[in-house]
Amino acid sequence: MDAKVSKKDLNWSELGFQYQRTDFRFSATWEKGSWNEGGLVSSEFIAVHEGAPALHYAQQCFEGMKAQTAADGRILLFRPNLNSERMNLAGPRLLMPEVPAEMFMSAVEQTVRANYAWIPPYGSGASLYIRPMLIGIGENLGLKPAKQYEFRVFVSPVGPYYQQAGLAVISLAVSDVDRAAPLGTGSFKVGANYAGGLLATRMAQQLGANEALYLDSLERRYIDEAGSANIIIALKDGSFVTPKSDAILPSITRRSIMQLAKDQLGLVTEERPIDLRKEFPNFQEAAACGTAAVLTPVGRIWYDDAWHNINGDGESVGPVMQKLYDLLIGIQKGELEDPYSWLHEVEI
Repeated sequence: MDAKVSKKDLNWSELGFQYQRTDFRFSATWEKGSWNEGGLVSSEFIAVHEGAPALHYAQQCFEGMKAQTAADGRILLFRPNLNSERMNLAGPRLLMPEVPAEMFMSAVEQTVRANYAWIPPYGSGASLYIRPMLIGIGENLGLKPAKQYEFRVFVSPVGPYYQQAGLAVISLAVSDVDRAAPLGTGSFKVGANYAGGLLATRMAQQLGANEALYLDSLERRYIDEAGSANIIIALKDGSFVTPKSDAILPSITRRSIMQLAKDQLGLVTEERPIDLRKEFPNFQEAAACGTAAVLTPVGRIWYDDAWHNINGDGESVGPVMQKLYDLLIGIQKGELEDPYSWLHEVEI
């Protein structure tokens, strides 16, 4: 690519987490057992048959990733191979074809490269959000898998998911709505999980919270996850825990944070069931984490008709979460050493 390509004239530091049309996206289709080569297209619209299973039966899945600009100008992805692996767990769960890892990575790189002008510059606080998606298209009416599929990757420059100054501190409200059952699709990144959670998020916001917090659907005791992120907790006994459940999404960000907590901070880490009411008095710090949320401290939780503060006043960022945030962001932006080879550079 011509090194003289200029960036778009945007106020990068004031971007929110909204869709912004960019110049190109990748599209490939599957039919009769194989994928075509695919390529870049300019239109942001997808023409699908009115009988498409993606529209009627939610036969679709997606991923979320980010590209960051390093201080030296490199364009960096964070553990994209795990996004490919996760999509290839979700797709077959919905009887959709796997997207070959080579196609997945090539499509992501092509789309990022073609939209270089839209990648936020280093130091702006913004990033290029990447959305790979797989949908069932084509003529269909009965409850059965599609005969054709489209794999698409589009990108959008975004700011922080929670638009607050500095490292945001948010609040969560325990939901009366169940997100998923252990043997359902809760552990897969499929759209139906999120559509079913829209009501819970609205109910939480009506209570003054930013997000809903889901408990297990069987006993309604154990923490599952928040509406758009996983949960991590620093306990007063010095341990660092995250919920273990068959109904939550296996977050790449959470997986990375747990390793940083163990290796870099020397914390005793554990993935296990966490009984909210029983263990809350031992909560020292808590946070939501994910590609969009990154690591966002949780200051208070609404349950049993009352607010319960974490970390004293419920408004401050604790030292453990601050250190983990700095480590994670530092690696993702290429500011710190990457001892795990998590970064993937997109050659421009």
